[in-house]
Amino acid sequence: MKYKIILILFLFSSCSPQMTTLNLKVPYSTKGFAYIYNENDFEEKIIKGKMNNEIMQISHQQLKTGTLLNITNPKNKESITLKNIKRIKYPEFYKILITESVAKKLDLNKSFPILEINEIKKNKSFVAKKAKIFNEEKKISSNAPVASVQISNISKDKNQKIKKTSDEVFIHVATFYSSETAKFLKQRIIKELPTLNKKIKVKKINIKETQVIIGPYISVNLLKNDYIKLKTFGFEELDIFLNE
Repeated sequence: MKYKIILILFLFSSCSPQMTTLNLKVPYSTKGFAYIYNENDFEEKIIKGKMNNEIMQISHQQLKTGTLLNITNPKNKESITLKNIKRIKYPEFYKILITESVAKKLDLNKSFPILEINEIKKNKSFVAKKAKIFNEEKKISSNAPVASVQISNISKDKNQKIKKTSDEVFIHVATFYSSETAKFLKQRIIKELPTLNKKIKVKKINIKETQVIIGPYISVNLLKNDYIKLKTFGFEELDIFLNE
């Protein structure tokens, strides 16, 4: 998923609230928060479909019905593989909708429900395309247009109690072959979103991978605000991970 960002870094478009089906040759892979289903949210139409909390069910609002997903709790490495039962719309900040039975099976912290999600596919031919994508990133121009963004206070409930965690949590913005490209992106983000200046980092993973990350965060609310800022800025896919 990160390689998609490389090709659209500066072709920012507005984020549509409509659901679209992801038609990817590369298996879907992401990290982020799960939305744990409850009947009240369904009745209040926060969630646009019904699930059964008594059984293990998952829903992804973009992946096709029947898509096989392996979901893992990164804290304890507990994992389970389930099929996407149907496309149910839920708040965009969350990566997946799960029932309470799934949360219990994975021993998930309901106050900070981070999951790793990986689509399972038999065809592995997508791996060879990475080198081509890395070459494409070199074509990014320093004069590429960047949309100006105005960010208001995103928190709906100013009196909402902040949930904290002892873990350090980061937003993974992108991975690059070139560290110079990563540094370039960092500066462009700081220019448009100066409040992220002290949080954004360039992290070299190995000789072929350099990441742009933002954090650390110790509260869901603060992370959510910056996450939505980045989405508004034009990034379509962002991962959230624990610094282990």
